[in-house]
Amino acid sequence: MQRFLPLIVVAALAALFLSMLLRDRNPHEIKSVMMGKESPAFTLPALLEADKQVTDDVLRTGHPVLVNFFASWCVPCRAEHANLMKLAKEHHIPIIGINYKDDPAKARAYLAELGDPYVTIAADLHGRTGIDWGVTGVPETFIVDGNGKIRDRLWGPVVVDSIEKKILPEIEAIK
Repeated sequence: MQRFLPLIVVAALAALFLSMLLRDRNPHEIKSVMMGKESPAFTLPALLEADKQVTDDVLRTGHPVLVNFFASWCVPCRAEHANLMKLAKEHHIPIIGINYKDDPAKARAYLAELGDPYVTIAADLHGRTGIDWGVTGVPETFIVDGNGKIRDRLWGPVVVDSIEKKILPEIEAIK
């Protein structure tokens, strides 16, 4: 039996590595510690209305919302923008925008060029709110139920596949 022990160890390690390779996951995605937790409180200046503030109360309307962290300097944000417009217009899903570490004038120009899918937009000038939410980079989108609980997170740009397989089913499950 002892002479087969190295073979058993190698076989067990090979099985472990194979199971890790075959998992359905993105190896570049960092898991969010916010899943299933209450969304962090925030009070930020509104991007489009200089004299107003946006608070986390916008997440507690009784209806599910998406919270999308974006920036004008972010190339993947530009790539996902048409899909956010589609979610807002065709599926009537409210999207809260949080402009992350961006120049407000450039962010307004970005929205003027591409359109505005957001019901409201907050300016996270220093990135503190992004840190509180566990954002690892933009774009990141969170699905939040009507009571402010984070139900899911999309890391990277919102694409058609994530709309069909993740966002719409989760929104329906929350309703």
